[in-house]
This record gives sequence, C-alpha cells and structure tokens, in this order.
Amino acid sequence: MSRYIFLFDLDSTITKQEILPTIAKNTGVYEKMCALTESTMYGEIPFKQSFLQRVELLKDIPVNQIDSIVNSIELNEALVSFIRRNRARCHIVTGNLDIWIDGLMKKIGMEHHVFSSKALVKDNYIQDVFSVVDKNAVVSQMILPFVAVGDGNNDAEMIEAAEIGIGYGGVREIAPAVLECASHAIYCEEKLVDLLERLL
Repeated sequence: MSRYIFLFDLDSTITKQEILPTIAKNTGVYEKMCALTESTMYGEIPFKQSFLQRVELLKDIPVNQIDSIVNSIELNEALVSFIRRNRARCHIVTGNLDIWIDGLMKKIGMEHHVFSSKALVKDNYIQDVFSVVDKNAVVSQMILPFVAVGDGNNDAEMIEAAEIGIGYGGVREIAPAVLECASHAIYCEEKLVDLLERLL
C-alpha cells in the first residue's frame, strides 16, 4: 500500500482561475494585479515581495467581500472529488491569505488541511499580514514521501522535493521552472486524477 501524502497548489490547480486576478477583476485593480501575478508566475519578482504588493492592492476591500468572490470561483471538480475522498492524505499549500480562502476551504472540506499565508483583521479589513507561506518550510515538515502538484514558479521547489512532482497545465501554462524539475507534466484534469488514483 502506498504511503504518499498529496500536496496541491490552489490557484489554477484546484481552481480554474487565478484567485487574486479574479478578485481584482471584481474590485477595479485588474491590470495592476495581472502584471504582478504574471511576473511572479515566471519568477521575475520574488513571491513574498509580489504577494505583499498584491495584498496592498486589495487591502481596502472588505474581507467578507473577497471571501465571497473566492468562494464562487469555479473548481476543477474531478480533482476536488479526489481530494475529498482522500482528505486525510491531502493538503493544500497556497500563498493566499487564510481570511480570503476560508469559505472555499470549508466548501472543499479542507479547512484543517491547508497551509496558507495569514493576516490580522480588524473591522472586516486587513490590518496586517504577519505570515507569508514558505512552501519549502511546509515541505520540510513532511515525513512520509509526498506527491506535489502545481503550475507556478513558487511551486517549483516543492515539486522538485517531491518523490513524484507533477506540473499541471490544465488551466494555464506550466512555469518553465516547474517543467525543469517535474517528473510529470499533465495538461488534462482527467489524466491527472487517473495518475493520482494509481498512486493511492
């Protein structure tokens, strides 16, 4: 029997859209957000620096409004179904803020299986970001061998450290840094889920 743990990126892996640009489209800062997201995806700006800049763009939006937008984002349902069936062995690893994705995590049933960035909130607005997730630090906690799935530059080291590292390009292009280190590159959700099922 396999003893794999499964680690999943959130944006464009579990979701069918990038979360922060989707929020931005609904709040009037889309072009600035897209430029930052693309630069981060391809490693032109360090993730932490870019993420804090993107939070700055959204800090004047009420937290519950953003949570509602995120909760309505379309999901890769076959992959979500796999995660729900194997919840005990699955974790979501995302740079997104806990307060923004709380509703989505509850909908998926993964609120206790997520590593995310964290913020302080006061009166429904972000007061401060006090922790930006470090995917390498998350990986270093894993004792059992793990499978990692993601698409962006900030997933590359997690995927490289995995026993089986999967670049998923079903929503958007896989970042070059991921393609360089992934053991698999998959562009179809059904094929991704088929492989994950075989690894159980």
